[in-house]
This record gives sequence, C-alpha cells and structure tokens, in this order.
Amino acid sequence: RLMPRQIDDAGSSVLVKKLESMGVSVHLNTGTKQIHGNGKVERMEFNDGRTLDVDMIIVSAGIRPRDELAKGCGIEVGARGGISVNDRLQTSDPDIYAIGEVALHGGMIYGLVAPGYTMAEILAQNMCGGDEHFHGTDLSTKLKLMGVDVASFGNYELGPEDAKPLVWEDPFAGVYKKLLFNPEGTRLLGGILVGDAADYGALSMLAKTGQPLGCAPGELIVGSREGNSIGGGVESMPDDAKVCSCNNVSKQAICNAIDDQNLTMVGDVKRCTKAGAGCGGCLPVVTELLNAQLKKAGMEVKNNLCEHFAYSRTELFAIVKAKKLRTFDDIITSYGKGNGCETCKPAVASILASLWNEQITEPQHESLQDSNDRFLANTQRGGLYSVVPRVPGGEITPDKLIVLGEVAKTYGLYTKITGGQRVDLFGAQVQDLPEIWERLVDAGFESGHAYGKSLRTVKSCVGTTWCRYGVQDSVGFAIRIENRYKGLRSPHKLKSAVSGCIRECAEAQSKDFGLVATEQGYNLYVCGNGGAKPRHADLLANDLDEETAIRYIDRFLMYYVTTADKLTRTSVWLEKLAGGIEHLREVIVEDKLGICAELEEMMQSVVDTYECEWKVVVEDEEKRKRFRQFVNTDETEPVIEMIVERGQQRPGDWPSEMVSLEQIRMLDGRTLEEHEKERLAELSWVPVGEIDDFPLDGGSTIKYGKVQIAVYNFASRGEWYACQQMCPHKKAFVLSRGIIGDANGIPKVACPLHKKAFSLQGGECLTGDDYSIKTFPVKVEGNRVLLELPPTDVLEKLLGTEIGCKLATVHADAAETLVGAGTESQQG
Repeated sequence: RLMPRQIDDAGSSVLVKKLESMGVSVHLNTGTKQIHGNGKVERMEFNDGRTLDVDMIIVSAGIRPRDELAKGCGIEVGARGGISVNDRLQTSDPDIYAIGEVALHGGMIYGLVAPGYTMAEILAQNMCGGDEHFHGTDLSTKLKLMGVDVASFGNYELGPEDAKPLVWEDPFAGVYKKLLFNPEGTRLLGGILVGDAADYGALSMLAKTGQPLGCAPGELIVGSREGNSIGGGVESMPDDAKVCSCNNVSKQAICNAIDDQNLTMVGDVKRCTKAGAGCGGCLPVVTELLNAQLKKAGMEVKNNLCEHFAYSRTELFAIVKAKKLRTFDDIITSYGKGNGCETCKPAVASILASLWNEQITEPQHESLQDSNDRFLANTQRGGLYSVVPRVPGGEITPDKLIVLGEVAKTYGLYTKITGGQRVDLFGAQVQDLPEIWERLVDAGFESGHAYGKSLRTVKSCVGTTWCRYGVQDSVGFAIRIENRYKGLRSPHKLKSAVSGCIRECAEAQSKDFGLVATEQGYNLYVCGNGGAKPRHADLLANDLDEETAIRYIDRFLMYYVTTADKLTRTSVWLEKLAGGIEHLREVIVEDKLGICAELEEMMQSVVDTYECEWKVVVEDEEKRKRFRQFVNTDETEPVIEMIVERGQQRPGDWPSEMVSLEQIRMLDGRTLEEHEKERLAELSWVPVGEIDDFPLDGGSTIKYGKVQIAVYNFASRGEWYACQQMCPHKKAFVLSRGIIGDANGIPKVACPLHKKAFSLQGGECLTGDDYSIKTFPVKVEGNRVLLELPPTDVLEKLLGTEIGCKLATVHADAAETLVGAGTESQQG
C-alpha cells in the first residue's frame, strides 16, 4: 500500500483514489524485475511480466543509515543496517554513542527530526554524568502528498485487543479518518487522517497528553453541537504538554514567552521559542495559544496593518476604493494616526497604484516607496542597484542583446541571466541610473519591474515556433500576457509562464498563474510558487481559448489584489481563502459573487493607463535630479570596494564579523570620549542645500568633505532631521533612501536594506539591535537648509566614506588588523 509506515489499508485506498483522480496511475504490490533501454530508460518490466513505457524513473529510497565507520571499527550493527544502541544510547563499545538516523534502537531506526532531538538531550545528560534512558518517541507526522493531506499521530497501529477504532470515510470528498481510543472510550490513543488534517494539531496533542476526552468520541470527528474546540481547546492542555515535538517546546514555555516578552505575533513566538520552526505541524496550536494568552491578558487579536492603521490591508483597500482617496496624507488623516512607517507606506502605495495607477515617481507618492520602487531598481549590496529591462516571453533580438552588452561595458556592470529569461545588470550607481535607462529606452526596452511588488516575468518555451512537440504558440501568448499585465502593482510579486505542451518546459505549474497548452487550448493553473516553500499550482480551468484565458486571468489577479493581505503571495492567499480552489473557481469561472464584470473593468483601467516608469523619468529633468548621489555637489563617491572575479567586478565579500561603529571611531587610537570632545569643540552651521533639494517626507544625501550625511524633510511633522548616511549594520551608505515615519511618536528612519530602524532624535536602534547612528542638528533659514557640524577633518576620522567602504568588505581578521594598525600608527 501507499505510505505503509503512516497509514493503514483503508487510508491508503482513499489516497490512491485521490491520486488517480488527478490523472496519476498507481501500481501497488508491484516489484521491478528489469529496466530496459538503449542509452536511456525506455521501459520497466515488472515481476508479473507486465511492462510500462517510461521516460524517467525516480527512486524514493527512504532512509539508509550510514554505518560504514561503525562496521570498520567492529561496532555492532543491525542485520539491515543501523548502529545498535541501548536505552542509554551506547553502542556495543560503551564509550561510543550513536543518535539520530544512524542509530538502531529496539529494532527501530527513526527517520524524523523529533526523535533525533530527544536522543540528543538524553545523550547530553548521560555524557555529563546522568542516567537518562530513551524509550522510543512520538512518530506523529503531517505532510502533503501531491496536495493531499496525510497525517498520523500517537499509537496509530494498535490492534483490536488494545484499542477501539472509530472510522469515518467520505468517498465523495476523498476524506478518511480513523481514531483509536482506549476500550472505555475516554482517552484518544492515536489516529490516521487522509484528505483533511485540519484537526491534526489538536488531536495529536490530545493523544500525547493522555487527558480524559471530556466529550463523546464521535465529537472528535463530526464536532460538538455546541461548537466547542476539540478536547476543550488549548486552555485545557496541561502546562507540560509538548506542543512542538520537533524542538521539544512545551505549552508552558510558549505561554511564558508570550507573557514575559509581550509577544503579539505568531512569527515572534516562533522566533523566541522555536515552536513551529520544524515541520510546522504545530503552528495551528501555537496560534491558538497566542490568541488565548492575548485574550486572557485583555488584548484583542487583530490583523491591523501596523500601529498607524486599525485596519487590515483588505479593509483599507475597500475604504480607499469606496472613498476614492488618492494620497497617503488623505488616507492617514481620515483613517489612521501618526506619520506612518516602513510597513504601512509601501502597502498604501501599492493600494493606490493598483486602484489609480498614477506614476509612483510623482511627489505625492515618491516617499512612500521602498528604496527599490523609489529609484526604480533593485537595491543591492552597498547601495548599488541592478538594472533589469523587460524581455517579454524571454524573446530578444540580437541588436537588443548587443545594447545590453554595450551598456554593461560602459558602466562596468556585472551581467547574469536571470531565472525569468532576461538579463540582469548589477552594480549601477544611483546617479548613473537615468543615463543607463536613457540608452535602454532609446533601444526599445521598458522597465522590467524587477524592483516592484508587481508582475515580474512570463516565461515561455518556444512552443510551435520551433519545438516539434509544441501544440500552441506559447511564445506569442506569453508576450501578449506579459505586455498586458506589466506594471500591475499587487500585494506581492507575480510570476507567470506559458508552456507549449504537456512537457511543461516553462514550469507554468510553479507560478502564481501559468498556462499549459493542450490540443484544444490552454489549461490555466493558479497559486503556485517555487522558492523556500514550493507549492504546486492548482488547476482553475482547462482547454481555454486565449480570449477566455485572458478574461479569467484578469478576474483572478484583481480578486487577489483586492482581497489579499499585505506581502502575501498567491499561494498563501489561496491556502487562507475559505473554500480554497473550489471557492476561487466559483468566483472566477462561475461568477458566484457577481463581481467579475467589475474585476475585468478594474484590470482594463490598469492596462489602459500603463506608462513605462523609466521612460517617464528619463524625459523629465526634475525627476532625473532625484537620482543625484549628492544634492549639494556633482562630485561622486564610491560606496563599496569592488573585486574582480571570473572577468567581472562585484562587491568584496562581507566580513564574517562586522566591525562596530565604536571600532571605526577608534581607528586613530583615541577613545570615543576624546572624539566626542573634539567634535563638539568647533561646531558651526554649514549650508547644505535648498528646501526643494529634499523630497517631502523623505531624505537626500549631502557631501561634507569625505563624509556622507542624510538629511530628511519630515514635512508631515514640520521637522527636519539629519544623520550619518552609513547604516552601522552592514556599513552601507543608504539611510537617506529609507522610509521615514514614527514608532510610538518617535521619528525614525528604516534602513532600506534590512529594515533596521533608528531614532532620528537620539540615533538609537529601535529594532532591538546593538547599533546606533550619529545625528546632527538642522535648521532652515529662508530657503536654505543648514546643519551644525564639526570641521571636515574631525568628522572624516569618524565617518569617512573610505573607512566605511573598507569595513563593509574586509574579513574580520583584516578589519581587526585595520583597527589595530590605526591605533599603533597614532600611538607611535
């Protein structure tokens, strides 16, 4: 049967039917006798004489203990492998221990992470003089097989002499549940779930704790009439109940962390306790515990955008649309508080762009954008940028390729082919971006929006244009799709692909939306993604002609844009969507909510108002000025040291340990107090620019000798601030490009690289890290902006650009040498 270690015969039968309904053939009780082929696999021959034509064979071999070293040392191993250990985890040599997947205990090799952690804890105790024993462990698992939930927990293999089973099967939905109880029916011992594992966390916890049910056994399957939680919910769990088996985290540890550290988000609980950081199966219970603790403390659990808006992104989207609000100032004045922050400003900017599609480089929108969107390029190390022109469908002419090469050579850019079938040019200085893009626009390129939460690429195979297997023109359709949706702003990035046949060379089923050609048209798949948590896309509709496919994609994208939470990919959105893919199909294909005409109209408005953002910039001299490195001089400064590798230049490696700002200030051998005394000795007011040089509610950079300083016009507060341009975290000269806002009334700036936030008043880090920045007084006289600064030679010793460039790339030992050398030279 399928998955014999996790489920029984009946559960396996349900699972097989689910897989077969997806078009997958399953051969059970079949042994492979021989594999035939001439230079490649072509056919499998089974023990019963049947054959199967194949193109590829994938072998899932399971876990095999690597016990070669033990065998070579004469240590006892099992007949089928694995190093034999006793309850103290000692091998046949009592001075040698074995744990994890190589250890054979009681005839069992554990192939899960949780038993390995338990073994490690017992071994640590025994090696320190203790006498702890390992008696086996919980083998509960929850996973997905081709999108089908499969879970087992507790003692799910008990026979009729030890347990009474309660079985429920829904052959129409493909759901199978088997729960095992003690003979009295008062305690849950284990169970198997196929097709629906939503209650896995609560049921496995009930089996682990062994607590009395407090309800009829049948209610664990069909639910109670009163709607109570399974087993009385998390409140009834004992404090020592193990919530996270992977990392051995108890209920009490989680609750204590929530209370003691004032945690309010599941991510914070996960980070502080490691609960849910393993397989993730316990996250529903962790979420329940968090909500219960917050409720107990009198706190309301909300999904607010941030401290400035008491609304979720979905709610705020509806408000902005209904009230026809067009600026952040209007929105926060009417429906928010404070000055905004690095969370709500980009979210609101995305909402405004999705609804009204005004240029994000306009003054009223400019300061809302993250550094990527503000400068229309991807921020890279050291504050450099990458340039990614759009190459619709991956089709490009030789002449355009030559232009890309010429631009890269002129500006010394590192070039690389991206996974989205286009060319990425790395290492552009911010002041060079308008000139680079002027050449690209003149050559017929448009912005590729690699910097935005928007449509990135629509990959394609060559389809019927060249491929002998192609059944549709995948390149032509991909180009049409990419040109239709380019520029659409969304809650998160969007990726797409079109494959010309079922061989799926463009990988359309791992994209937010993708099309796979058939003889009759295209199958439309949605809500897939690759990356750290891959998800196979779901089939929304099949055998569509191009016009129908476009109409369904219009509806799907705008439904996602209007209903998804901030920074939510389509895959996560669908998993949270009540009713899942069936509900989505009813909305998009069947128009169950009667909103499809409106969704299509919204998308057409976005399409009709599209303008290439870079074309707008290069044709507007005022917009080009925003890309100056410094507003008070045409001089430029390097921002990071570069090295040459494989014929191209790139930033030097990050040091293994970052050098602190205090070490930087001690490069000349003097203490921080001595530097501060000198800095304050000869302060004077220095003019650094005019009011119009600094964007409203944003920052620009000024050059003072060899020092870079960020200056902010915090217009919504009627205040001005200035600080060092270099972020002390990675020594990148980028702070003027960060979003400014407030945290509990304190004005702050968030570094655009890693979101470290700093007070603009005192310079301290507001995100809990041990960093600080130097701030400077600002005043305005008439139209002039002035900073109170020490002499340039004094400030250069503390914050000179050259020092920051070196310390951003050298290794820790070299950095220490640099600090030491500076000290010795001054003392000598």
